[in-house]
Amino acid sequence: MLFHVRMDVRLPADLDPGERDALLAREKAYSQELQRDGRWPHIWRIAGEYANFSVFDVESGDELHQLISGLPLFPYMDIHVTPLATHPSDIRA
Repeated sequence: MLFHVRMDVRLPADLDPGERDALLAREKAYSQELQRDGRWPHIWRIAGEYANFSVFDVESGDELHQLISGLPLFPYMDIHVTPLATHPSDIRA
């Protein structure tokens, strides 16, 4: 199942810089692991925002929830999920 996910990150201004750096390093490692195994095939930064648009390719909404809630930045994110379906005009379908 494909899902379009928008993630807006809202880190606290008073977050300790060392903690912030460690958090971002864990986030990068986790997200790149999901990209390498194919479950996070697309990620795009939204220009001018601390946000991204992503596409996840997972077995279920439950799996998506598990992956997203495992993100180290999850407590600091506003997340919007849209399930995707094949369009009848798609020539690749």
